[in-house]
Amino acid sequence: MLYPYITLGDGTEILHTQIIEEDGIEKVEVHFERPVETGFVTARFVLPSYELIVKENLSNEEMEFFKEFLEHNAHLIYKYARIGGVESCLVFSK
Repeated sequence: MLYPYITLGDGTEILHTQIIEEDGIEKVEVHFERPVETGFVTARFVLPSYELIVKENLSNEEMEFFKEFLEHNAHLIYKYARIGGVESCLVFSK
């Protein structure tokens, strides 16, 4: 399952999976996707290694921006991956 994390000002949607335990390591896949005229700019990274596992229509500059974004947000993404996404933290009042 993918959980929404944030939408950037340029329309890039950032989503993440739940915690995936593999070989005793807690991993999270983070997806970046933005519509463009020819389809989508797409990147998928795995934390904690920051390995890029999917790259479509992605420039090196965008890839570096996404990696830097992850470096600053990984702790929050892990937090929300454990509890079912950021939306599970929201409290709505009427």
